[in-house]
Amino acid sequence: MSAAHTPSRHVVVIGGGVSGLAAALRLLEGGARVTVLEASGRVGGKLLAGEIAGAPVDLGAESVLARRPEAVDLARAAGLGDRLAPPSATASLWTRGELRPLPKGHMMGVPGDLAEVAASGVLSAEGLARIAKDEELPPSELGEDVAIGEYVAERMGREVVDRLVEPLLGGVYAGDAYRISLRTAVPQLFEAARAHGTLTEAVRALQARAAAAPRQSGPVFMGVEGGIGLLPGAVADTVRAKGGTVRTGAPVVAVGRSGDGWRVELADEVLAADGVVVATPASDAARIIAVAARAAGADAAVAELAGIEYASMALVTMAFRRSDVAGLLRGSGFLVPPVDGRKIKASTFSSNKWRWNADAAPDLFVLRTSIGRFGDEEDLEREDAELVSMSLKDLGDAVGLSAAPVETRVTRWHGGLPQYPVGHLGRVARIREHVSRLPGLRVCGAAYDGVGIPACVASGRRAADEVLAALTPTLTAAADGDGGE
Repeated sequence: MSAAHTPSRHVVVIGGGVSGLAAALRLLEGGARVTVLEASGRVGGKLLAGEIAGAPVDLGAESVLARRPEAVDLARAAGLGDRLAPPSATASLWTRGELRPLPKGHMMGVPGDLAEVAASGVLSAEGLARIAKDEELPPSELGEDVAIGEYVAERMGREVVDRLVEPLLGGVYAGDAYRISLRTAVPQLFEAARAHGTLTEAVRALQARAAAAPRQSGPVFMGVEGGIGLLPGAVADTVRAKGGTVRTGAPVVAVGRSGDGWRVELADEVLAADGVVVATPASDAARIIAVAARAAGADAAVAELAGIEYASMALVTMAFRRSDVAGLLRGSGFLVPPVDGRKIKASTFSSNKWRWNADAAPDLFVLRTSIGRFGDEEDLEREDAELVSMSLKDLGDAVGLSAAPVETRVTRWHGGLPQYPVGHLGRVARIREHVSRLPGLRVCGAAYDGVGIPACVASGRRAADEVLAALTPTLTAAADGDGGE
């Protein structure tokens, strides 16, 4: 009898975001019995689909990097393959008083083609001249890691960081470029910078390598018709269809060892488990594993998890009569460098970016703005109406928008995005080393290996695979015993 036909081991997944749901599906495929416990009233974490004025929208993350396969594969496994749709991607930068084209030939804002940057008008003459000095400077000592903003400013000047790198990184991490780890955020650039004398040479070497590689077909990014926020619910339905249990409104208080297995404590019940995957934000993970970690001499894991910082932000979604904004809103939106002192950090023209959004509400135009980033979160304490007014003021200055929206919706993501400062990879390695002392328990999520949806799916699958591997000796022994009867 094969291990797959032995009595299945029970694994509890704590957290019903995309990482936890991906872990649950992987565990089921590996033959485990699975229970997902989500503290809130819905699955999905930072993925949330909704409506405004009857039009479907994403109220959280809206796309996935399609050049990584994990998220697209998960969508197909959940029955959403025929709803995958690419965006229109023609974003601009609103800087130095104008909307300007995002220059080509860069890597996360670090330019390799000075002519492209000059043509865009994003940088001043002084800023352009400072970039050229990179090739005159001696090589920089990067060490084990360095803040991307610090390194790029040293090589090419602060204006490149403030007007190019900062807004692009902000769109991913809602963070501060002068704190974010180059080795973590753009690892290929970190390695190239170590191998080349100048930053310009490093960027051009990466571009040459990409040009020589076999051309990848298909779009770089993908969404889902109706919103990527539909993905978690579809995965949860797939988990249930495969025999798993998904519970919402089920916050976990703590986990602890019980014989060779685990005791998962909720407010009014206790579940027995053979394995546990903790797929929550880092501070919640620290609280949940604290007692078990102390008993195993792994207190350091709790301290490391609690030390991971998060950025908060708000999304202001607005619907306008299309006739009121005709001719004003071109492209897929724009990014705003914080150095320009505006309230909004970006605006997405959803009805231009996503065809399904425009088709669902042809008489409306939907857009959204983002407010807040790490270290700049005071405005998030304001009332919804104030955030709408701030957004309308900046949109008026940027594109001449003066119309009143027919409906608005503010979505606040408190502690929404983990920060990856210098040394993040070392922190993650230490967390995993300490957590390995807890047999059959693993952590996963956006706090570890990447904040994008594909990285979160990969994190969940990795945790599931490691828990399954820890349970394999038990399954094998059971299979051998059955075979002798």
